[in-house]
Order: sequence, then C-alpha cells, then structure tokens
Amino acid sequence: MTALRIATWNINSLRLRRGLLEKLVATLRPDVLCLQETKVPDALFPADVPEAIGLPHAAWWGMKGYNGVAVFSRLPLERLTDAPDWCGKGDCRHLAVALATPSGPVEINDFYVPAGGDVPDRAANPKFGHKLDFLAETTAWFGARNGLKRAVLVGDLNIAPLEADVWSHRALLDVVSHTPEECAALTTWMQHGFVDAVRAQAPAPEKLFTWWSYRNRDWRASNRGRRLDHVWVTPDLAGGLRGYEILKDARDWPKTSDHVPLLVEVEV
Repeated sequence: MTALRIATWNINSLRLRRGLLEKLVATLRPDVLCLQETKVPDALFPADVPEAIGLPHAAWWGMKGYNGVAVFSRLPLERLTDAPDWCGKGDCRHLAVALATPSGPVEINDFYVPAGGDVPDRAANPKFGHKLDFLAETTAWFGARNGLKRAVLVGDLNIAPLEADVWSHRALLDVVSHTPEECAALTTWMQHGFVDAVRAQAPAPEKLFTWWSYRNRDWRASNRGRRLDHVWVTPDLAGGLRGYEILKDARDWPKTSDHVPLLVEVEV
C-alpha cells in the first residue's frame, strides 16, 4: 500500500498567488496538489512552478482570465483525455491524470464546477442552467463507468451539499451553492461511484467549511463559511482513508484566495 496525500485548492489566480504555494507544500506536505481557477492560458503558464515547489510532474489546462485547472505531483503522471467536453464549452474545468504509484495507477480528476451566478432559476439565469447541465453530464458519464476503481475526484465543486456544510442552512436555502436542487444534483453525482472522503471521517453534524467570502471583514469572528471544496474516492479506497486537513489558517495569508486548501490522506 502507498499512502497518498492529495490536496486541492481554488487558488483564484496562479500567477497572482504562486508565492503561496511553497507555504502550502511546506505545511501540508502533499504528494499531489490539484488547483482550480488558475486563470492562465497554457502558453503563459509558469512552467517553473512545479519543480520549484517539489512537485515536478505536472499537467495543466487553462484559458485567459477564467477557470483553469492544474495538477502537480511528486509521482509521474499521464494526462487522460477520455472525458467529454462538458456542455460543449471547452472552458477548462476538468483535468484527469493517471498517477503512477508503486501499487499501480490511480486516477485523479480535478474539477472546477461552474459557480452558477446569483439567481437560482434556470429560466432567469443561464449560468444556473449551465451549472445544472454540467452536473447532469458528469453524473451520467461517471455513472456509465461501471466498477470504477482506484480513482479520486477533487476540486471546487461550488456546492455545499449538507446542512452542516454551511453556516446557516435556513439562511442559504435560496442562495446558489446550497439550494435543494444543487445539493441533490451533487449528491447524486457522488453516489454514481464515489464516497465523500471528508465526511466519511468527520460525519455531520460537525460543521466544516473551506470558503469564506471576501466580504466578511472578520471572517473568523463571523465564521459564515461553506464547504465548497471536496475530495471523493471510489469505494475500494474508502477503507484506506487515513486523515484529512482543512488548512484554515491559509485564509489569513497575504493576498490569499477566499478558499482554503483541503488535504486527504489515503492508502492506495
């Protein structure tokens, strides 16, 4: 068995916050680091970063100003290209790699799910419709991969599915990221092949958050957070879960993201 430490972080601009990655790696000691919202086209990607932070094997997919995903690893990896172009948009929201571990390959899927705008109504808000369509497509695709094993799915999934994943269930029922429709859709996707690696170790009703709005002047005092970032594992890996960490202190780093890094350790 190999113990893998897998971290995920919505960095909200790689070029703006690349200096924080060394601190993240020194603190969490990940074997794999998955980023979302890198916001940099491939031609301008800072290719020196993976080596500089000690995770030299890398893959990325990005575009100017929006979205973008990247995976950095201590172990060799191979980019996988079997997944469809979600919603036909080519908007750099998913990157899959096969990680070469001593016990065999492990598939890592790094996702950045659409935020969905502000109005939770498909007719009034096309962004919300796009989010629901994206979730339907990912659910169907992974559901068709019967018996998927040795796979991990991580990322900013932009939904806090449980009551314990938000500071106030009642206050956020009509707020995009915690509406019943979104929560049901995300849960259905997860149930098509995965286990929530964090909640398997810290069940509700324990409150867990990975995001606090920039609008909160004292985010620690108000603690109005949401658990938008997730790590899922296939059922065959669930018995190998060996811990998790939400790096809450990263929310106080200079010029940081509104998300904080999340790490899960699993034996594969």
